[in-house]
Amino acid sequence: MFVKICGITNEEDALLAVAMGADAVGFVFAPSSRQIAVTQARDIARRLPPEITTVGVFRDEASRRVVEMVNAAGLHGVQLHGHETPAEGRWVRQRVQFLIQAFAAGDRMLDRIDEYDAADAVMIDSPSPGSGQVFDWVLAEGLPLDRRVILAGGLTADNVAEAVTRIRPWGVDVSSGVEREPGRKDVSKLMRFINGAKEAALAAGEETLDLDRPFGPGAPGPGDDWDAEDDSDEGSAFYDWEDDRSAG
Repeated sequence: MFVKICGITNEEDALLAVAMGADAVGFVFAPSSRQIAVTQARDIARRLPPEITTVGVFRDEASRRVVEMVNAAGLHGVQLHGHETPAEGRWVRQRVQFLIQAFAAGDRMLDRIDEYDAADAVMIDSPSPGSGQVFDWVLAEGLPLDRRVILAGGLTADNVAEAVTRIRPWGVDVSSGVEREPGRKDVSKLMRFINGAKEAALAAGEETLDLDRPFGPGAPGPGDDWDAEDDSDEGSAFYDWEDDRSAG
């Protein structure tokens, strides 16, 4: 079970999430009460273990700017949370290590999910991201079995186990559900959420797609060949966006 703690605004919370067993942390660069500056995200990311996946979250930002900010912050990947097209997703994915494409539950674009073939994972979130509102989980049932699905939106330490048991996602994502106030995480809620998600996944006793395939720092992209015997860091260097003057 992949667990991402989003809305990180300070080093203490990032290190706490990692110590509790989180697999990834997210930094919000889109307008939000949890928005963080690139320089702050860079300073926090530098303090994290290299195996922890670091994600920049954007909404309707210019593709070139997305790549510029992620590389400036030294993050591993991108989460697109707006109305980005499949073509924009492909352009970004060619320049970062991985891509999460987010959709609102019930969004008609979910019918075209196959067009977002550059995304390494698909996130299903509340129609009001960051609001802490739970959506009807029926809208997340029956999602593609051939894609990594990350469930978000209104998850808390009290309901994450039920969500994992019912929806069987590849991963879960939380922000406000583990906070004591906007932008500040709560120790007890973090611990209960992470433990609850992982224990529910173990209890389910089912393997999910590509569970053993690397995701995050240095991972191969969709369609790339991956040799389990050669899981090295080759090719994990950040893309140098400044050298690509011809891209739009």
